[in-house]
Amino acid sequence: MQLSAAQLSELRHSGYLILPGLFSETEVELLHSRLPTLFADGDPSNIAERGSGPVRTSMGLHLRDDLYARLVRHPKLFTPAQQILCEPLYIQQAKVNVKAAFSGELWQWHYDFATHRQEDGVPQPLALNLHVFLEDVTEFNGPLWFIPGSHLLGEHPASLDKSSTSYPLWVVDNTIITDLVRRNGIVSATGGKGTALIFHDTLLHASPSNMSPWDRAIFSLILNPVSNAYSKTTRPDYKHHRDLTPVTALPVNCLGV
Repeated sequence: MQLSAAQLSELRHSGYLILPGLFSETEVELLHSRLPTLFADGDPSNIAERGSGPVRTSMGLHLRDDLYARLVRHPKLFTPAQQILCEPLYIQQAKVNVKAAFSGELWQWHYDFATHRQEDGVPQPLALNLHVFLEDVTEFNGPLWFIPGSHLLGEHPASLDKSSTSYPLWVVDNTIITDLVRRNGIVSATGGKGTALIFHDTLLHASPSNMSPWDRAIFSLILNPVSNAYSKTTRPDYKHHRDLTPVTALPVNCLGV
């Protein structure tokens, strides 16, 4: 799957691209059906919400489940990333971020490269985040919020927040966010199950808590050029994978449906 010139332009300008219906309902239902087993397997890469206890994020999925091992090599995800970056790519991270109904907690304002640089020693903000909605994402169940065009402003000062949630995160100060939102606004990335997102490593984003009665699960794959790989190994492998083998695409029907 190749992105059009208009889609590439939108991604360069806004820092994100929404692709409705990229995956079929049948594909998504199959992927979603694996989550209860993965969430209950006791793996340390399942990180629970601090206050309520449900899984917040489940990481290293391609190493724990054969279906997700195929998803990270799906041409609908890999081909656009290769088109954008034009280099051999490795799997930096693969996870599902969850916001359980009524209890899913927020993700603070941040950009991913702050963590990749500070924690993993990644030299340049080249990685791409590729999402697939495994459930409908609405205004009410904790969608991602983006500040459009914020990736064009480069890096912002960030500090490590270990107290707000169960997942330590390099976050951006509210005064910076306020200034950027006044200039650029906020958009909410919503869509039906099967919708995909692509966004850049320095795009500022966050998500509110889920106070609705509807769960929200989003698969996240981060691909990074092998030439831009980590130089620190302080975090566990499931947070930044050590295997630098370049990804190759599987057939488009690799999920078996």
